[in-house]
Amino acid sequence: MKDKIIVICLLFGIFLSSGCATLLVTGASGGVAYTVTNIAYKTESFPIDKVESATRRALKNMGIVFTGKERTEDGIRISAITEGLDIYIDLERVTSKSTKISVDARKNLILKDRATAAEIIAQIEKFLNGKNNK
Repeated sequence: MKDKIIVICLLFGIFLSSGCATLLVTGASGGVAYTVTNIAYKTESFPIDKVESATRRALKNMGIVFTGKERTEDGIRISAITEGLDIYIDLERVTSKSTKISVDARKNLILKDRATAAEIIAQIEKFLNGKNNK
């Protein structure tokens, strides 16, 4: 019986560690989805250049320090920091008029800050929709 439990736990762990499993959390985070590794993501109906501009404005508005930008195969990776977080924002071109935003806010190698990741996406959305007049 003990061996069966170990095998089931191992299989469950393998399933959860695959990149395919996601969890959709609604409510306060406004429909932001999360991977099992706590990376927040959402697709917006705006071209990647507009999402990049809104991202830079949202980071500045939140007092998060922009540290760099690099082109990736699928889009753009933006790096930023706070006192306690390393933040990576991936903007992936889905179509010419839609962009997937993924936010990874890391406290360290293991711990992630889902609340900050979700708020970054919320602030990006506000700038995209012209609702942030600060």
